[in-house]
Amino acid sequence: MPTQSTPLDFLPVALMFIVALAVVIAILVATHLLGPKRKGKIKDNTFECGIEVQGNARFPFSVKYFLVAILFVLFDVEVIFMYPWAVNFKTLGLTGFVEMLTFVAFLLVGFYYIIKKGALKWE
Repeated sequence: MPTQSTPLDFLPVALMFIVALAVVIAILVATHLLGPKRKGKIKDNTFECGIEVQGNARFPFSVKYFLVAILFVLFDVEVIFMYPWAVNFKTLGLTGFVEMLTFVAFLLVGFYYIIKKGALKWE
């Protein structure tokens, strides 16, 4: 029978959170205090691989580029859910298999939808 957790059980997690936050703040303060403070026209110029700046950096990108990027992230995240399932495949049994089939079916329906909408077609 599982025991009930108390707030004291979460003390290590809270302590780790506080230590991590303190390290982040300390690093930000240290880089601000110790970093170089040189300003100037040449220092503030945009530099990209030794190539001189040409035109405006606000060049509009096609929405298709962002759509493909978002769809990549969406369908790439599915691997995060499939890996633990594959590791625990035998222990999950038939129920886990049916749940994964349902998950993959939803993914395939979504993939079919974006193909039918033409989201991946480039002109």
